[in-house]
Amino acid sequence: MKIVLTGGGSGGHIYPLVAVAQELRTQVSDVDLLYIGTRSQMHELADEAMAKHDIPVKNILTGKMRRYFSWQYFIDFLRIPCGIAQSLFILLWYMPDAVFSKGGYGAVPVVIAAWIYRIPVLTHESDVIPGWANRVCGKFSRNVAIAFPDAEQYFHAEKTVLTGNPIRRSMREGDADRARSNWGIDLNVPVILVSGGSQGARAINDAIVRVLPQLSQQVHVIHATGKGEYDRVQEQIALYEEKINKIRYTSLPFLAAQDMADAYAVADLMIGRPGSGTIAEVAANRLPSILIPHASSANDHQRMNAFTVGKAGAALVLDEDNIGEHILREKIATVLASADMREQFSSNVRRFDFPDAPEKIVAGILQMLR
Repeated sequence: MKIVLTGGGSGGHIYPLVAVAQELRTQVSDVDLLYIGTRSQMHELADEAMAKHDIPVKNILTGKMRRYFSWQYFIDFLRIPCGIAQSLFILLWYMPDAVFSKGGYGAVPVVIAAWIYRIPVLTHESDVIPGWANRVCGKFSRNVAIAFPDAEQYFHAEKTVLTGNPIRRSMREGDADRARSNWGIDLNVPVILVSGGSQGARAINDAIVRVLPQLSQQVHVIHATGKGEYDRVQEQIALYEEKINKIRYTSLPFLAAQDMADAYAVADLMIGRPGSGTIAEVAANRLPSILIPHASSANDHQRMNAFTVGKAGAALVLDEDNIGEHILREKIATVLASADMREQFSSNVRRFDFPDAPEKIVAGILQMLR
């Protein structure tokens, strides 16, 4: 059996593909996988993740639909047909039985090419509000899997099924003791995990640095800055050198799978963006969280994701414009001081955990082949 995986743009697209690939190899004894991505944004993350799981990679050109004026818009518009032509060639050479698309602009040419060849496609939508790429992919897909019930309205109901968001198995296998040993975390000190996702989040990084002199006196902070933000954050930290308790601050550009799982396991509170992958991983670990949506995320999907989780009483949501030093410090203190609030978040967030999401998606892929 040959299956093509496609999707790209961020870690939120890549890691679910890995989760589904793992499940495919569990359920199908002889399966051949190929990932078709793009040399655009985050391709290094995708290449590294696929190589780690022995999945060959083919890259194509594609264009990103921008929500602002840019001369790149005209170049990107021309790249899409080029990407479709490349995808037609790759699919003709490989001729898969099915395509699993995680969305993102990298998936559009592949899905269209698969539709031309009548290769069945299953597309997965992670967010409450789909982006343009998945709205296009959904029209060319035989089935659509969604992570939030509210997303169903954007696709044909008869081919849409709620599966939740697939996450890597390792995200459920963290070890708190290993985290304490690796990062020198005191057993009696609360732990806060801060992560803005694979690309980092400048607003969150800056807000954390501002409160770090006081915060590091009371808690241990594990701060995943994002690779592109790490050096800048270190320069900011240097300005507070004498005020920060370095023993209680761990700063890393990026957390690999095991480290991220261990960080989830040891943390008492997570602060980050409400990307669908983050919400799924937080839910899997029953972790209380403060979610800070990106003020200008595509289709406002982060704000809608956060609204859905916050409305369920599963997290505290803060607008990016309201994370000044005093407000953020006050909200962190409120959550850490209230065992009842943390228990409420931990209990309510489980409704966003779908442990069988990879199994359901693989079942959907296999069903298309019958």
